[in-house]
Amino acid sequence: MEKDNLMFFRLRSLRSRKRTIKKDVEKQIRKKYKRSIELWKIKRDIPWIPFEEPYQRGFVRFFAITEEVMRTKDAEFFEGILKKINTFMYSEIRHFLKKKKKFGRRIYVEREQKLKSLSSYEWNNPKIQLTQRERQYFLKRSEYCPFRKMHYDYYDFIEPWRFTLRIRPNMITHYKPVNATLKKEYAEVESYVNQHKITGIIQKKIYGKSNSWNIEYKTDLIKSIKYFHYKMSAIEIAESLEDDCVRKF
Repeated sequence: MEKDNLMFFRLRSLRSRKRTIKKDVEKQIRKKYKRSIELWKIKRDIPWIPFEEPYQRGFVRFFAITEEVMRTKDAEFFEGILKKINTFMYSEIRHFLKKKKKFGRRIYVEREQKLKSLSSYEWNNPKIQLTQRERQYFLKRSEYCPFRKMHYDYYDFIEPWRFTLRIRPNMITHYKPVNATLKKEYAEVESYVNQHKITGIIQKKIYGKSNSWNIEYKTDLIKSIKYFHYKMSAIEIAESLEDDCVRKF
């Protein structure tokens, strides 16, 4: 009888078994995600090897300071800004064209290229090191993202006429050796990690946030009329109560 009771208590419930399976799956996902980061770092740290004879592969278009600005005393200052917002575009031919449909037929038009707009993260990133004088040449704008249904802030350079587009041959001087085994393993791990359900579990369990409902709620709260009327600080409320008491007495 005692043995039967002991075996009964050793039996695990369905809920306990499901919890164990769920934990095992999460451990496997964490392991795969950690391995993907390790493989990415290994690929990144592979040293570049120079070619004995560099070769040309198409053309590259970029921004450069105009000759008028180059002759001024602020040439070095605007060159520093350009390093932070410059963009590069590549093409197989010297003409940077794209196909466009017009009046039922396809024509070639020039590809548009603009200076880089700094995001809020880049604006406050200490690695970019924007000085106070450089910040004066940027204008803040808000742009709505239809996918995330949120507004994001960007900073645009207000004097783009100081830069002009230049084209030069795109010379290939270095290469990275290919490790077939590493590339295969990285592709397998990335294929597993980038699945829709796996991405959601990683976002929730590793980074601790599943969605941006809190941000949207705060945004709506700030924009609401009630919050505007009742955003008095605690100090102001205390001072107003003290004034009421003084008036009564």
